[in-house]
Amino acid sequence: MQIITEPCQMQAIAEKLRLNRQLIGVVMTMGALHEGHLSLVKLARQSAGTVILTIFVNPSQFGLDEDLHQYPRPFEQDVALAKAAGVDYLFAPETESIYPKNHQTTLECGALGKRLEGERRPGHFNGVATIVTKLFHITKPHRAIFGEKDAQQLAIIRQIVTDLDLDITIVAAPIVREESGLAVSSRNIYLSNQERSAATILYQGICHAEKCIAGKMKNLPAIAAEIEQMIGSTPGCRPDYVVFVDEERFLPADTAEEEKEYRLLLAAWCGTVRLIDNSKFRA
Repeated sequence: MQIITEPCQMQAIAEKLRLNRQLIGVVMTMGALHEGHLSLVKLARQSAGTVILTIFVNPSQFGLDEDLHQYPRPFEQDVALAKAAGVDYLFAPETESIYPKNHQTTLECGALGKRLEGERRPGHFNGVATIVTKLFHITKPHRAIFGEKDAQQLAIIRQIVTDLDLDITIVAAPIVREESGLAVSSRNIYLSNQERSAATILYQGICHAEKCIAGKMKNLPAIAAEIEQMIGSTPGCRPDYVVFVDEERFLPADTAEEEKEYRLLLAAWCGTVRLIDNSKFRA
């Protein structure tokens, strides 16, 4: 595995790979690699001849009161995990090389980037869109693998590819869960044992929704309200939002229609840690 830190060097390597007809798969991360990230690498390995993993803690997607400086950066551990997973190139640039002194251009996500997570974290998705697009241009992938855990982010990235006519296939990877059902996340390390146990209420909420929809319950806001109450009644937890959206348009949905797909989106605080989760359902 080769570690690259300079964007121009990574671009040159990617261009050479393309000229040699190598299929490139990219996995973009902020480091602190876990089983969820490694599952993305596995998918990339299965669908591409060359795998590029990026590690970049992107300052433009953090708000003023968020944990940019506390975000875990176990780089040596990440290098070992990436190498063991079969990554060919690890691209880990410095902030100054991605956002030089006179950097001015950013992307605007539009309406999708202002709802739900975008409403709670103003500007977050513009930062995501900007760095993802820059990394697309630097790594020149044919395929890019993103996890379904960040469902709204995935929807926005798909919109970017469509709107900007990027010749990239976006591959969605299933959520990786712990045995308890808790979605694997870099932020789980901040949870105490008691908070980690309490946090499983998000997955219990998903299971509750599954039973309701299997029982042909049509009132989606009513199901969401029940899950919100479940989270709120769990010691140490408080809901941020629980909502069903139309999978196709990512807009809030009220009534479950036959054969239509919906996604349940959840965000909640467990202690001082904010967690998100989601699941797709077919009515």
